[in-house]
Amino acid sequence: MEEKEGSAKRTVLFVCTGNSARSQMAEGLLRSMHGDRYEVHSAGVLPARVSRHAIRVMGEIGVDISGHRSKHVDEFVDMEIDYLVTLCGHAASVCPDIPRARFRIDRPTEDPFLTDDTDEGFRRVRDDLREFIGSAFGGDDDE
Repeated sequence: MEEKEGSAKRTVLFVCTGNSARSQMAEGLLRSMHGDRYEVHSAGVLPARVSRHAIRVMGEIGVDISGHRSKHVDEFVDMEIDYLVTLCGHAASVCPDIPRARFRIDRPTEDPFLTDDTDEGFRRVRDDLREFIGSAFGGDDDE
């Protein structure tokens, strides 16, 4: 992956186990909400197909993630990352070291596959992520 030189955008990488739901939704949300300020990516430690539930519930709020693909976190190991955000305990514990990540946020989020594998369960996770992203990335991002 190429590095960004002189870009005003900060880079965010969302990581969860499968890169099939939570991290994909977070990527789509942050890009939709604040894509003018952030370059956004997502990855997994054990990538799996993007969930049809995640695609559907994101579409309900006008965010299209149907073209997303699951990626392994190793694709980002050499990239400069401003914010590495893990969204589950498993990813937080096994995520490889990303030496060029400036800040790491471990933010456990409900796994809809384990708790409520329905559109309603995915909506809860989507709404929780939207609130987190608005709070964490919506304000003034100057340090």
